Amino acid sequence: MWGRNTSSNVQKAMWAVGELKVPCERIDVGGAFGRTKEPFYLAMNPNSLVPTLEEEDGFSLWESNSVVRYLAAKHGGLEPKDLKERAKAHQWMDWQLSVLGPAITPVFWGLIRTPPEKRDPGAIEAGKAKSLAAMKILDAQLGKTAYVAGNAFSMGDIPAALMTYRYRRLAPEHSRLDNLERWYAGIEQRPAFKDHVLAIPFV
Repeated sequence: MWGRNTSSNVQKAMWAVGELKVPCERIDVGGAFGRTKEPFYLAMNPNSLVPTLEEEDGFSLWESNSVVRYLAAKHGGLEPKDLKERAKAHQWMDWQLSVLGPAITPVFWGLIRTPPEKRDPGAIEAGKAKSLAAMKILDAQLGKTAYVAGNAFSMGDIPAALMTYRYRRLAPEHSRLDNLERWYAGIEQRPAFKDHVLAIPFV
């Protein structure tokens, strides 16, 4: 797995690896490590982003949610067997990309990656408001099922949980959402989440 461990997208992929107990070497690239614009990397991932999965037979795959889906399908254990639950898992993974991720990203960049004197408070507050609105949607779903796709942890929980972790770190004044808190408390106890998310610097 090519990608620095502080990237939330790399964390998604490595969390899935940890859940599935798949042997995997992670190699630091991206951010301060660079190398993503080198020819060898662009040959695998023309976007010059992380993560990129490279397998022993030369197969490579980019886009974090696609990597999680592929690993789940290949190794089993994270992909719901029921067709409708599997579709729900895909739905929430796509929702993270289209709604939740774009909402929280300006908050993360504003508070973590931008010096205080250059921050845009309005953009940060707008991002927090959009993030809370998204969290209320997730909370409503978690009032119906134990996890996003049903009553078992699945690949569908991974992207949403990563963004929930960031939201709780970035907006500690957030409104308490009971269903979300119940779900997240369980997520925090998962060994692979502890190893690949909680133990990593938040930068």
